[in-house]
Amino acid sequence: MANSSEEKHEVFICFRGEDTRNTFTSHLNAALRRLEIRTYIDHDLRRGEEIPERLLRAIKDAKLSVIVFSENFAASKWCLDEVVNILECKKRSNQIVVPVFYRVDPAVVRNQIGSYGDAFGKHEQRFEGEMNKVKIWREALTEAANHSSWGCSLNKVESEIVDGIAMDVMEKLNNVYVGDLDEQIRKFKQLAVLQDQYYKAIPVFDNLEIYRATVRRITELEMERSIRLLRLTPDMLPYVGNFKSH
Repeated sequence: MANSSEEKHEVFICFRGEDTRNTFTSHLNAALRRLEIRTYIDHDLRRGEEIPERLLRAIKDAKLSVIVFSENFAASKWCLDEVVNILECKKRSNQIVVPVFYRVDPAVVRNQIGSYGDAFGKHEQRFEGEMNKVKIWREALTEAANHSSWGCSLNKVESEIVDGIAMDVMEKLNNVYVGDLDEQIRKFKQLAVLQDQYYKAIPVFDNLEIYRATVRRITELEMERSIRLLRLTPDMLPYVGNFKSH
């Protein structure tokens, strides 16, 4: 279910409700939740011409967006607008984009052919005076379809695909949270090796203390890394002492 206002989501799921709300998307959302990944999934029936501000904000606040392309995805103006906004967030804030092709070939999405071609034919008639809008949608689909993606076809075991996507999302999120720390830890470990060699060559107390200080810093960084991977909510942060979760 959609997260409450008190719970900050990490992943936004973009999907065509009539195609996958009660099947693939619900299974994917459950798999992500089992891994304690906080998701935003819209359960409201979509009415009106414009995306509500709450959805635009949800896209912006996410660290990663999953786009579930399905057969009738392109028929929804809201879905197309969500893809446009997701890609804008990728450009502005490096949001991660994970496309999933659910029983639709990536070429259909990329080139807007088949059911996507039919949908765009209707969009071009409806928005005859706003062809730039349709052009933006086409470009967004082509760009999104060129990202590294997952496919789910009739000849694949859906539960295995869902679990694979969930694990991939978790790994990508973990890298967002601790990528900077991993680089610091790597450098400090290299430094510690050099300091240890220097101490063995010149075994004086000052050299030993310098080495020990570096080892302590590595321990601190590894502890902070572990805390970040817990992805604690703000109300839990006071219990982690001097360490901060980002």
